[in-house]
Amino acid sequence: MASKLEQLRAMTVVVADTGDIEAVRRLGPQDCTTNPTLLLKAVENPAYAHLLDEAVRWGRAQGGTPAAVAAAVCDRLAVSFGAELARIVPGRVSTEVDADLSFDTAATVAKARALIAAYEARGVPRERILIKVASTWEGIRAAEVLQREGIDCNLTLLFSLVQAAACADAGAFLISPFVGRILDWHVKAGGGPYTPETDPGVLSVRSIYAYYKAHGVQTVVMGASFRNTGEIEALAGCDRLTIGPALLDELAKDEGALPRRLDPAKVGDAPAKLALDEKSFRFLLNEDAMATEKLAEGIRLFVKDLRALRSLVGQRLAEAKAA
Repeated sequence: MASKLEQLRAMTVVVADTGDIEAVRRLGPQDCTTNPTLLLKAVENPAYAHLLDEAVRWGRAQGGTPAAVAAAVCDRLAVSFGAELARIVPGRVSTEVDADLSFDTAATVAKARALIAAYEARGVPRERILIKVASTWEGIRAAEVLQREGIDCNLTLLFSLVQAAACADAGAFLISPFVGRILDWHVKAGGGPYTPETDPGVLSVRSIYAYYKAHGVQTVVMGASFRNTGEIEALAGCDRLTIGPALLDELAKDEGALPRRLDPAKVGDAPAKLALDEKSFRFLLNEDAMATEKLAEGIRLFVKDLRALRSLVGQRLAEAKAA
């Protein structure tokens, strides 16, 4: 029998959730997603020292404050990794806008345009890139602007139907509802034990999927942030699933049967259509303690890793200047 990974590929677009270029080459996914945490891990890998060295050399020739130069070098690094990944995967590469811009629509739009321009300067067309933006009200509004300009967006840090509905209204190309982090919150709150069928993260994605299919929403649903293969199997048939290398390897070794769990022709009961403006979005999100807390925590964690990356780059720039 075919492996569960092969069976999954027959019904879902499989995406690699990593910045590890060699892992992507080995696993052969359709798309690839990165974020500040994954990029920081990749940069600390000696195998990719040449990408960091090149970005630092470029940074030394740039003007501006040390902080501004370090930030620019980090952007260059993100594009360098993304360009390498785009040479491997046949589909899309997701690159994230700085998490510290999550509440600034104009700055998010400007950063996204700059990233796309940097990719295009390297011969990577915008059709190969997804700009990752946090699913805050401001991030969703930025995505609305970018989509009109032909810059496709991946709305990340998404934990609720309210966020998903607002992303759909904005015409977002794709959303990344987080499965594992939702489970984490409920376990910490004393819930469970959970099975894949009762996992609150799985149930959240199923609800969003049903909402999109029932109401004719074209936005792609890509489940993300998995804690185990049971969650992945429970979402077999979802438009896309972005999965870390360890879990992809686990699925590749398992030859059990993998039934389809999500089907656009069989969505069953779906949530009613939501009509959202800024006030109702903020109120309904605030009513959802899990989504509110995990969104805030996710932004903080990404900012922490972004700052760590900028610090590492700043140190390398200082060393290069002193040499």
